[in-house]
Amino acid sequence: MKPSIWVRIDAGVRHLVPFAVTLALLLLTAVPTRLPAFASIAPMLPLMGVYYWAIYRPDLLPAWVAFLIGALSDIVAGTPLGVNALVLLLVQGTAASQRRFFLAKSFLVSWWAFGLLAGGATGLGWVLVTVLSGRAAEPSPVFFQYLMTLGLFPPLTWILARTQLALLKDV
Repeated sequence: MKPSIWVRIDAGVRHLVPFAVTLALLLLTAVPTRLPAFASIAPMLPLMGVYYWAIYRPDLLPAWVAFLIGALSDIVAGTPLGVNALVLLLVQGTAASQRRFFLAKSFLVSWWAFGLLAGGATGLGWVLVTVLSGRAAEPSPVFFQYLMTLGLFPPLTWILARTQLALLKDV
């Protein structure tokens, strides 16, 4: 029997959850704050979203979606076009390729691996911005951005896991 139109619409919307959540994380990083220079050290929330979904639901966040979110991040943040797109694409590819390893490990191993991957991502982003802008970018904000990202990983992962259980358990 063919499922009703409402069942198909529900399934289609549920398939958009990883994209919508990661896009919301991107928009959350773009919200202006009254804190001076916070934008330069704001945590990389979309990076965490891409990492999480690449491990737990890579079928719902393919590489082209990570690239699209990265390109939107470049536009929103004002970084040279392609920097975040490349970084998120590499994070998605690396995490998805090691998915089987991560699924069998504890959260601490996943957090440790995220720390390594986020360190490489922030370093690569800094190098690309430095090369494309033609001047050396200040490295200290990038270091603090990395630390904020690493520190917010556990609570954000908990939120993403609850989102997955609530909205994607039947998909």
